[in-house]
Amino acid sequence: MTRPRPTTLVLNSSDNIGVALANLDVGTVTPQGITIIRRVPRGHKFATSAIAPGAAVIKFGQIIGFAKVAIPVGDWIHEHNCGMGAGDGTLEHDYAFAEGAIAPQMIPPGQRATFEGFRRANGKVGTRNYVGILTSVNCSATVAKFMAEAINRSGILDDYPNIDGVIPFVHGTGCAMDMQGEGYQIFRRTQWGYTANPNLGAALLVGLGCEAFQIDKMKESYQLSETDTFQTMTIQEIGGTKKMIDWGVERIKEMLPIADRARRETVEASELTLALQCGGSDGYSGITANPALGVAVDILVKHGGTAILSETPEVYGAEHLLTRRAVSREVGEKLIERIHWWEDYTSRNGGEMNNNPSPGNKLGGLTTILEKSLGATAKGGTTPLTAVYEYAEQVTEKGFVFMDTPGFDPVSATGQVAGGANVLAFTTGRGSAYGCKPVPSMKLATNSEMYARMTDDMDINCGDIVEGVSIEDKGQQIFDMLLDIASGKRTKSEELGYGDNEFVPWQVGAVM
Repeated sequence: MTRPRPTTLVLNSSDNIGVALANLDVGTVTPQGITIIRRVPRGHKFATSAIAPGAAVIKFGQIIGFAKVAIPVGDWIHEHNCGMGAGDGTLEHDYAFAEGAIAPQMIPPGQRATFEGFRRANGKVGTRNYVGILTSVNCSATVAKFMAEAINRSGILDDYPNIDGVIPFVHGTGCAMDMQGEGYQIFRRTQWGYTANPNLGAALLVGLGCEAFQIDKMKESYQLSETDTFQTMTIQEIGGTKKMIDWGVERIKEMLPIADRARRETVEASELTLALQCGGSDGYSGITANPALGVAVDILVKHGGTAILSETPEVYGAEHLLTRRAVSREVGEKLIERIHWWEDYTSRNGGEMNNNPSPGNKLGGLTTILEKSLGATAKGGTTPLTAVYEYAEQVTEKGFVFMDTPGFDPVSATGQVAGGANVLAFTTGRGSAYGCKPVPSMKLATNSEMYARMTDDMDINCGDIVEGVSIEDKGQQIFDMLLDIASGKRTKSEELGYGDNEFVPWQVGAVM
């Protein structure tokens, strides 16, 4: 006999709101005995007790906002009656640096889960084997695309079954920037990080020649030398567009047999670096997919692997939960320093941190950035926070780490991949369409209705958590699929061909 699906959910005994798991019309009596007095859409919130003006609205046992007006029992709670500001317009947190970091019970080497990966000469392990064409500047984007198109049209890749493809990583920057500024440093780290990502078996870096971002200076900074699998050239140096395309096609043809020698071998899950993303979030995200992904992260960390939480504007208001898990005060304070940077950055640009959630997030039931952040942070599981990195900085620490990035998913994921991520998990409630070459992107649906509509795009349905599947079982399912994907199983995004246009470096600073 099939159990009836629940219609409401109260997440914590201290909450003063419930979540609608179905549309609740006026007059509906919830299982908690509450009569709905204003229609509550699925995924949205309703008051389970009267909330006075200025009083905190509590979800997950945490403050997600404050009542703008008196909110009676059974009323729908959203932007019209819930906002960010307390009486003085601020929200103070106790960061309790490093007071809650509890080391997990690690699984020793030799007993860890394994996958089939590509071991590189420098010891890193890839989950895919691409040839990449990176561009130093937007002016060389067209030649990079033409090189890749020429190779793909030729059919030559059929002769190299161990190569996943040739990708042009094109973008809209690389010049008209402050060459001493933060934006330039970020861009340089991003370019180097993609070149060094273990999912690339070979790479070209092509430029125009007169741009601000000089290839030779990057090679000097990172002590790079040209090899059989790394070559550079500029359009001006070689003598024009056609010569540049011909040069690139010939170099790729020379690289293909070398990159094709790579073979998958059994390696431990400690070689995985998992990028964590959420996009098109909804009222279910913090209830189903995000905490389930957090369980998978805890499993990965116990097996010696690494997981990167990012999207700094989307942990805003929940950072106090991360500082408690920091392995040291220094790590916790570095996170808060990045939070303060974002407060200043948005202020300088005439914005505010609560500009996020997006309109789609709000339609899905999210009201404030505090609510969104509490759900987003759940992706990071429960293990200690071992390090905090700046955008595109190389991730060297194992375990659960944080990287400072914007909340915009393509920009955020680009930083994570530049930092060394070799696989990505992406939770979505509204139905994000996304891929992330050269890194496979596993898509996790937060609710069953969207999963049914977009089955061709989603790898796992986490919506059945509200129907009785345990978060722990779903987390194990995610971890098991993660190993399969790392071993070569194609994700839905890969099957659809996503990932060619999602290389989006973060542009910080004036375009000059």
